Amino acid sequence: MKFTKIQGTGNDFIIIDDRENKFIGRESELSKKLCDRHFGIGGDGILLIRKSNIASIQMVIINSDGSYAAMCGNGIRCFAKYVFDEGILSDNPVKIETGDGVKEAFLNLKNGVVESVTIDMGKPSFLPHDIPAEYNKEIVDEKINAGDREYSITTMLMGVPHTVVFGKLKNYDTVEGRNIEKYKIFPEGTNVNFCEVINNEGINIKTWERGAGATLACGTGCCASAVAANKLGFTGKKVSVKVPGGQLFIEIKDTGVFMTGPAVVSFKGEYEI
Repeated sequence: MKFTKIQGTGNDFIIIDDRENKFIGRESELSKKLCDRHFGIGGDGILLIRKSNIASIQMVIINSDGSYAAMCGNGIRCFAKYVFDEGILSDNPVKIETGDGVKEAFLNLKNGVVESVTIDMGKPSFLPHDIPAEYNKEIVDEKINAGDREYSITTMLMGVPHTVVFGKLKNYDTVEGRNIEKYKIFPEGTNVNFCEVINNEGINIKTWERGAGATLACGTGCCASAVAANKLGFTGKKVSVKVPGGQLFIEIKDTGVFMTGPAVVSFKGEYEI
């Protein structure tokens, strides 16, 4: 099986061309095997390329633990770069079907090669039913006790569920996200972002991803953190987001949240399956 390993700000993915549907029904098993960093290729997840009836192409995301993800901000940038650079599509922007609907990827080219990608991530939802969360109102700066510690959380659906905790990053260990991820009000779990506000135009975050654990970057998490920071009056609508793996730029518009960041090929190869 041929594959390409691509990373976006350190969030790494294995991309597989499955337009012939060879791996339908085997996605979970395949991802767990390929993403193993000791016995496989290593990655935070796999991205399967499939045909779409409603967009130019379809992206299927499977986390490293074998669970399905509807959307991934870093992943879709890597996906968009791959399908353009490999000549699968020549559209710009590229319309990509995801589990969170059709997303537009605007390709920023240098010498005909994708250098960075801007994604229209859509609009966030704070409705508990959408997240989903078993709560009777919006979860905005709400206090909870998880893992013997009190947190003030803000939660939304940003393609996938995201919870943001504000404070100094040095005061939080990323693995604390495990306790919030499985907190009782989240029947399907939540991603967790610890966010430090630097100024009106900058935030730093570290993320515990549902299904992957601590990662170097999370695109949807950066978007959710920027939205939460703006909603609470900490920042404006244009924010530079620093993550352990690099930097992303988020702009909040009336039409949606736009994320710009890099996508870089690590290596290509063949894997015996």
